[in-house]
Amino acid sequence: MASYSKLTAQKRQRERARQDWQKEKAARREFAKTQKQNAPTHQSAEERDLAGIVAGPQPSPWADEPMPAGMNPAKKEDGSD
Repeated sequence: MASYSKLTAQKRQRERARQDWQKEKAARREFAKTQKQNAPTHQSAEERDLAGIVAGPQPSPWADEPMPAGMNPAKKEDGSD
């Protein structure tokens, strides 16, 4: 009969740990909820990650860099001149 009380104590301990975990989880959810409500919202119509992007063709990011030495776009590389 001693094993029953040991199992009961272990079960009680597991249940207590589960309840503590649920309380911590509920507290974290409540904290996240209040943080979300208190967070400032952006007022502009644009999305923050799209701000400054213009529709249409974009300038080439490599247009201002010179061609590397030995690379001539007019010269064919297949070996037939």
